[in-house]
Amino acid sequence: MLLGVSFGELAALAAAIVIAGVATGILAGLFGIGGGAIIVPVLYEVFRILGVPEEVRMQLCVGSSMAIILPTTIRSYLTHRAKGAVLEGVVRQWAVPAVAGVAVGSVIAYFAPSLVFKIVFTVTVTFIALKLLFGKDSWVIAHDFPGRPAMIGYGFLIGIVSSLMGVSGGSLSNMIQTLYGKPLHNAVATSAGLGVPITIAGTVGLAIAGWPKMALLPPLSIGYVSLLGVVIMAPVSSFTASYGARLAHRLTQRQLEVGFGVFLLLVSARFVASLV
Repeated sequence: MLLGVSFGELAALAAAIVIAGVATGILAGLFGIGGGAIIVPVLYEVFRILGVPEEVRMQLCVGSSMAIILPTTIRSYLTHRAKGAVLEGVVRQWAVPAVAGVAVGSVIAYFAPSLVFKIVFTVTVTFIALKLLFGKDSWVIAHDFPGRPAMIGYGFLIGIVSSLMGVSGGSLSNMIQTLYGKPLHNAVATSAGLGVPITIAGTVGLAIAGWPKMALLPPLSIGYVSLLGVVIMAPVSSFTASYGARLAHRLTQRQLEVGFGVFLLLVSARFVASLV
């Protein structure tokens, strides 16, 4: 038994993580997200059953999510790049400031309570979902990206929000790109590319941030990263990511927008329920 949980209960939880891993991979490729929006709530229930203290539970979910979605994000990016959809110049402009944002987010992770992570998660995904579902083509700031200072600011924002949500930044990155007139197909592919440095930095940063709290964390954890969750979910989600990426190129832009918006609203509702 582990933390008072029987072998049968662990087996059931492992099966749930595998199923979530399949869904995570498909959604990662389809919407250019790493899948953290699914992984975080699933792991939250897993760690609750395992008796992980509330004080570190959400942080452990966020850090583990970053590690899990890393291979998925890489696979999704490679698939989109092969189709020539990635705006490589945008990835290069955002990569460094995004990593800096992740570093700041990792520091916040050490001090902030779980409530902060839940609020950031809920507010961000709700705002993006409403924009996708009810926004119009006229909701465009410009038809080209702004200058370097603004792009650095966007990259930093994507990085810090990603580290607090346990995601690869696809949700926020997609919204910013579409506001500057970029087709959602290109935005999805570019978000996958930006997600690679974000998830690498996030995994390392949150592992370090959680190291002083090891006494409160479950076995097989490195800081705020659960190796058990990584070993079970990462291979499954990584394998299925390419299928979602292929499907994305068969759908229209509006179909992607509606699908992504509905998905994010469901995620938001889950976290609103946890706040009540």
